[in-house]
Amino acid sequence: MGQDTQTEQEKQISPSQRERTSAEAAPFWLDLLHALVWSAVLVALCFTFFVRIICVEGISMEPALRQNDRVLVLSTLWRAPQNGDVVVFRKDSFLSEAVIKRVIATEGQTVDIDFDTGAVTVDGIVLDEPYIKDLTLTAGDVAFPFTVSPGCVFVLGDNRNASTDSRQSVLGELDRRYLLGQAVCILIPGPDETGRTDWSRIGGVK
Repeated sequence: MGQDTQTEQEKQISPSQRERTSAEAAPFWLDLLHALVWSAVLVALCFTFFVRIICVEGISMEPALRQNDRVLVLSTLWRAPQNGDVVVFRKDSFLSEAVIKRVIATEGQTVDIDFDTGAVTVDGIVLDEPYIKDLTLTAGDVAFPFTVSPGCVFVLGDNRNASTDSRQSVLGELDRRYLLGQAVCILIPGPDETGRTDWSRIGGVK
């Protein structure tokens, strides 16, 4: 009689209910696979549109950034560059690799440099530049005063006398469309001349 009762209960379960029950009991590995796929897609989108990690090449941004520093870069798609930002860009006519410099002036602003005193002025105000390695004493072939064009920024390296930047027409002012993002944080410091790594340098780019 118990068997007859069980058969009656099974008859009362509709085919659609049995299908839902089977779907709810999907294998764990399938759920895990779906989660991994979506995680990979989200990570790819994040690194495409929001963040990336670059390795610093060269000494033009010393002392803020050194050779082989690994730096976190946030996209500038959602924020206009500001004076003082350290930005990463790619301009194939200059270099095929990503390049990192500091924004000194934005569109409409006028930059002037006194290469005798090393003073850099923007709209007539002398910049306070605690981030530079040396005074700006090396000129390029760009004439000053220089007014930045619409949609462009004017960039300099912090190691002013060992940097190719907007002072030279080979780069010149930089169209904002070449910007990849803003360098915001040192994730892994590069070793110094002795091969030692100063882990205290981890943190925000100043």
